[in-house]
Amino acid sequence: MATIRPFAALRPPRDYAEQVSSLPYDVMNHEEACRMAAGNPSSFLHICRADIDTSEAEIHEPVTYEKSRENLAEFLRKGFLVRDAAPYYYIYRQIMWGRVQTGIVGCASVDEYLNNTIRKHELTRKEKELDRICHFDTCSAQTEPVFLAYRKHEGISAAVREWIKFHKPEYDFTTDDGVTHILWPVTDPEVVESIRRGFEEVPTLYIADGHHRTASSAAVSAKRRAEHPDYTGQEEFNYLMAVTFCDEDLFIMDYNRVVADLNGLSKEGFLAAIGDKFEVRPAAEAPHAPRAKHEYGMCLGGQWYSITAKPGSFDEGHPIDSLDCAILQANLLAPILCIDDPRTSPRIDFVGGIRGLAELQERAGAGGVAFALYPVTMADLFRVADSGEIMPPKSTWFEPKLRSGLFVHEIER
Repeated sequence: MATIRPFAALRPPRDYAEQVSSLPYDVMNHEEACRMAAGNPSSFLHICRADIDTSEAEIHEPVTYEKSRENLAEFLRKGFLVRDAAPYYYIYRQIMWGRVQTGIVGCASVDEYLNNTIRKHELTRKEKELDRICHFDTCSAQTEPVFLAYRKHEGISAAVREWIKFHKPEYDFTTDDGVTHILWPVTDPEVVESIRRGFEEVPTLYIADGHHRTASSAAVSAKRRAEHPDYTGQEEFNYLMAVTFCDEDLFIMDYNRVVADLNGLSKEGFLAAIGDKFEVRPAAEAPHAPRAKHEYGMCLGGQWYSITAKPGSFDEGHPIDSLDCAILQANLLAPILCIDDPRTSPRIDFVGGIRGLAELQERAGAGGVAFALYPVTMADLFRVADSGEIMPPKSTWFEPKLRSGLFVHEIER
């Protein structure tokens, strides 16, 4: 049984929604954040990236987290954010390239994250966790949501369809990246209750994106529980803000690899070396996108190839070993190019599919090699998470990204 409960969000009035909203805190560097927020005092980046108001050198210092708290209070004072009068769900729709995904904004249970009802598929880095722990704790708010997924539940889907059919959206705007964002607050108590009950029939939730935010929310919850030993479990700090999507709506893009060199091999030597585990054919088109699992597009010396993992080079029955990124790592990147740890090697780079395959060729240059991977599926993600395994690094790239600033969850008032 999964818990997704309504909450009274801090969110912008309709006329401010577009200018308050921002990209997530972790998809830009300091300079990019400064440029994005330039001339816009209501940009949510002043809250989720308050280093734009302190300095790059102080990005992880207490002064920056305190500035986030001050800016959040200032947004409330100026009316850039307003607190809803009662706990609601919020239906959040995104449209990108004509494809629609519709999620429900609510609060998931920290305890269900701890007991694995909310399942993960990635490792987290302590320094990234600590950053959001300090941010959420100082602000007494979860300023950006976690991205959760669940297997389709018809009752929830029907409630969402009916609400959208008979109600006008509160927000409807398109951002510079071409993504449309639409939001409907669900204010009818009976519909709120039907959605809540629907989630009670969902056995498992999955973290699609936002592993660090989830872990950080759980850490802040533990801290608040220690500070309030008489807590009941109903306090807001026991819950974490999430947008929860049906799996059928979600789209995972390819997450590709570029290696800066051939580990001392010539082009001919490299092609000969990979032929033991891969069928190698010149591609009929350039760039070449793989058409099925276990096929890769490879750009080498400006020429594109189709390479396909040979039978016996991987275990199709294993949830990790059968992933294309794992097959590539085990049969090519590690043994031939000596990329033993892709998390730390300076010779490998990762390119999200949103950037296109032409960028792979450009980054590979004359002396490197690039690999275009077939995208991981939601079924792959569920299979890994259900088995308790962890995906290799840089396995999934979700688009579009959740917009920040459209809802904030206060964890203590």
